Amino acid sequence: EMNTEIDRINQVLPTTPTNEKSDEIRQWTGTVIDKMDHYKAKHLRYVEEATTLLELSLWKAKLGAREDSCAEGRTKKAKVDVGSARNGKRITLVLIQ
Repeated sequence: EMNTEIDRINQVLPTTPTNEKSDEIRQWTGTVIDKMDHYKAKHLRYVEEATTLLELSLWKAKLGAREDSCAEGRTKKAKVDVGSARNGKRITLVLIQ
């Protein structure tokens, strides 16, 4: 599409009267610049989306690595019934007194 627009001036200019060539070139230049601006904005949206996806992927990978390293460093903990442990100590303390 952009190539067609760029080549359009070569097709239009030879048949344009001499006194209108400047206006035709000005109009063509404006059209080409508008299309370039459109494509630059579209490209910027794609770059921003790709950057966001990359950041999220890196963040997720970092979290996964952190969880893996934490899981390796953990030791198994025994489940303790806090109520029974307290009652046992109370009884022991009562018996000692």
